[in-house]
Amino acid sequence: MKILIASPIDTQATRTMRARYDVVLALNAGPDELREAIRDREALIFRSGVQITAEVMAAAPNLKLLVRAGSGVDNIDLEYVRRRGLTLVRIPEPGAKAVAELTFALMLALSRHLLWADALTRQGRWAKHELNGYLLTGKTLGIVGAGNIGSRVGQMGAAWGMRVLGCVEHPTAAKALRLHQKGIRLTDLHEVLRQADFVCVHVPLKDSTVNLIDAEALALMKPSAVLVNMARGGVVDERALREALTSGRLRGAALDVHEREGEGHISPLADLPNVILTPHIGAMTVDSQREIGERIVETLEAFRAGSHVRPAATSL
Repeated sequence: MKILIASPIDTQATRTMRARYDVVLALNAGPDELREAIRDREALIFRSGVQITAEVMAAAPNLKLLVRAGSGVDNIDLEYVRRRGLTLVRIPEPGAKAVAELTFALMLALSRHLLWADALTRQGRWAKHELNGYLLTGKTLGIVGAGNIGSRVGQMGAAWGMRVLGCVEHPTAAKALRLHQKGIRLTDLHEVLRQADFVCVHVPLKDSTVNLIDAEALALMKPSAVLVNMARGGVVDERALREALTSGRLRGAALDVHEREGEGHISPLADLPNVILTPHIGAMTVDSQREIGERIVETLEAFRAGSHVRPAATSL
């Protein structure tokens, strides 16, 4: 099988694939380089940070399999995938564990002023009585997008002793029951925003979610609330968020995803002391990336053997 790896993945998985297949690497390449690299390829492996357009895929007449080493599909032309009948396999579960844990790390860091505490202590300031924080236990956790990642965060919140509310785009009785079994009460977006002390965003980026959390949505939140965006840049209106944070409409925020990402881009929130910014590292743990790599190898083996591989049904 001829494979193109278009994004960095686990090194052991890469070594395994290079030993078994004809592998070409074009990591984080631009459109022209991708079109050239993919021409004779049968399978494409990619993550976020690279655009898999119709033009790129059309340059590969033998392309049959696409493997998304993660969950999001906002960087691939799904209409072309459908039209060509390509197999798209997502591997969301390993990264979901890591994203959920980072979500909690950010909530804790904001609640206990950990970055400020660390910085002052390094300067010799013993600011013990200036750093009164807040508990998570007993608070209301709101999950915007209680899907694979969001429901895991909600389940962790319930175990932490939080009251958990969640919303989904297409609620059903079956979804409500599944979430109830994880300690999450299904409701609508407005109630989540109005009642939550911590609002965590875990929706995909698509037409219906662009600027989902805008000035109007932020105005529904408690002034004491904290917003954590673990979804995609573009889901939260960063200008409206800055206004809410500087005016005292919101206590704090943490963002792992940003409207503009990559080397050299500085967030419009970078100068605010009540904000934590991380560079889209939600799924970046050694353990999760190793598991994703193993799953990629298994997927390729099954596809080569003609066995059934689980497609990305939620996207296709």
